[in-house]
Amino acid sequence: MKILLSIILISLFTSIAVLSGCKDSIIVQDLDNVVIPDSSVSYSKYIQPVFSVKCANAGCHDEYRAGDLSLLTWAEATSSTRIIFPYDPDQSVLVWTIELRSGFPVMPPVGFLYLTPNQIEGVRTWIKEGALNN
Repeated sequence: MKILLSIILISLFTSIAVLSGCKDSIIVQDLDNVVIPDSSVSYSKYIQPVFSVKCANAGCHDEYRAGDLSLLTWAEATSSTRIIFPYDPDQSVLVWTIELRSGFPVMPPVGFLYLTPNQIEGVRTWIKEGALNN
């Protein structure tokens, strides 16, 4: 009985992942085509969509809080001083992980959708400008 239940649950989760992946492919393509400006980076316009699609929607940094971090909202993203240091992206663990720096976990993990160079630079700029909820 446990084996049958496990098979059903795995099938259900796989189906959800496949269906979500199909739906998200358009969103991801559109998101990757957005050019984040070099200054005045709006959290709601540029950063939250990246966090939502590439970090939280993957089932990682959502309500399940992989690594004890949720990126669903600005308040959750900025609540941990160990992840984001406003005005100082070079001290922000979030930047170290998305830039794939040696000695830090690769984020997103292998097999998930990486941030584009423009998205990484946009996150850096947003943090440099104070990680505001704008």
